[in-house]
Amino acid sequence: QVQLVESGGGLVQPGGSLRLSCVASGSIFSINAMGWYRQAPGKEREAVAHISRTGNTNYADSVKGRFTFSRDNAKNTVYLQMNSLKPEDTAVYYCNLGGAWGQPTAYWGQGTQVTVSS
Repeated sequence: QVQLVESGGGLVQPGGSLRLSCVASGSIFSINAMGWYRQAPGKEREAVAHISRTGNTNYADSVKGRFTFSRDNAKNTVYLQMNSLKPEDTAVYYCNLGGAWGQPTAYWGQGTQVTVSS
């Protein structure tokens, strides 16, 4: 059974940084793409970043140049480094196993809250 556990969220001031982690259980991790999505209050869930099993990445225009998605297959873990955070980045962030850019699968973590506020 696939299990995804996110961590690393919190409260940060505008311009600050956070690094989110998502640990996946099961040996299928290394053969799958991964995605980060976010959902702000009153808004639909949106794709933030995607990484292929070989490390190729895609990003939403709103986070390009500020967020970096990486993976460590040996640790079954993906990371989302978020720099120059803005209040509009405030949302619950979810990782997703498999899928293509903007096309998530049914495998979600529980989410981690990111709040950017002064």
